[in-house]
Amino acid sequence: MRLDGKTAVITGAASGIGRATAETLARAGAHVLLGDIAVEAGEQAAAAIRAGGAGADFIRLDVTDLESIEVFKRAAYAKREHVDIVANVAGWGRTEAFVKNTPDFWRKLIDLNLLGPIAVSRAFLDDMIERKSGKIVIVSSDAGRVGSLGESVYSGAKGGAIAFTKSLAREMARFNINVNCVCPGPTDTPLLAAVPDKIREAFVRVTPMGRLAQPSEVADAVLFFASSRAAFVTGQTLSVSGGLTLAG
Repeated sequence: MRLDGKTAVITGAASGIGRATAETLARAGAHVLLGDIAVEAGEQAAAAIRAGGAGADFIRLDVTDLESIEVFKRAAYAKREHVDIVANVAGWGRTEAFVKNTPDFWRKLIDLNLLGPIAVSRAFLDDMIERKSGKIVIVSSDAGRVGSLGESVYSGAKGGAIAFTKSLAREMARFNINVNCVCPGPTDTPLLAAVPDKIREAFVRVTPMGRLAQPSEVADAVLFFASSRAAFVTGQTLSVSGGLTLAG
């Protein structure tokens, strides 16, 4: 699956699944534009990709801030004539009983995991519609498909991202724009490393394949949706979870 000559935007690209996605799309031939609030880590990720012989630039991006998204978009088009692929990977969560959540916590979860992908996708749609070509991939979570203990609002936001994917796919199909969703299960990322050991061990126990996903395995699913191999695939949700949500 090659992406030669394509430009891809990846949010949350400084670490975890976002960085793995940027690296995977770059190896496939795309020029990648990495967006993240973590400037130093993002610059390092872009430099590492360039050192490997691929094209990469880092641009600071806060997906919860509409002004930041607009600045990012202008900078992206200043560097590249077109953006062909938008991979919405930025997200965040924390395990906590719903009755202990604060409204500020709800808002942070919704802003990052639902409104962020909505706003970033909207930022790049006009050019895609004009060219009648484009790929949008939203990285949600299997928590949005089947729920997750201690992640009620997170699951709701991720479920909203799945529904947004399907609805946007219907609207954009006539413009030859594919919109699809990847749903990771528990993945070996810095975010999961902050989870107590007993919870990570429980994730492994209940996963039929007996381990956590690697970020690169999720990135491979994004690559498929971003490639010409998925030219007739839109509005779909693909779980990358080692069978964890087979019953879902």
